[in-house]
Amino acid sequence: MENTSEHPLKVLFVCSRNRLRSLTAEEIFSGIPGVKVRSAGTQPEARVVVTEGHIGWADLVFVMEKSHLNRLQLRFPEALEGKQIVVLRIPDDYGFMDPDLIDELKAKVLPDLEVSEA
Repeated sequence: MENTSEHPLKVLFVCSRNRLRSLTAEEIFSGIPGVKVRSAGTQPEARVVVTEGHIGWADLVFVMEKSHLNRLQLRFPEALEGKQIVVLRIPDDYGFMDPDLIDELKAKVLPDLEVSEA
């Protein structure tokens, strides 16, 4: 998928509470030209709770764990049809903007964004 400023790649990051992992991902990838980034969480107490609208907006969805994908599949089966979804397998072991989390996110996400640096 070609990303340009006219047709940016819309990327959604999902974790549980949208306070640590997905929020860090939104923060570090939001400055990439040709990419628009949002984040949300699957839990009712999330900072931003994921909606069908988030799924519909996104071209590419990254979930931190398989459990997040399972929750999305239960709640939004129609919205997920045809969506590219990547399970990053990043456990909830990090703080917001933790350097190790940033390194892991970059290593696992950048290849799918088709960019070299964030």
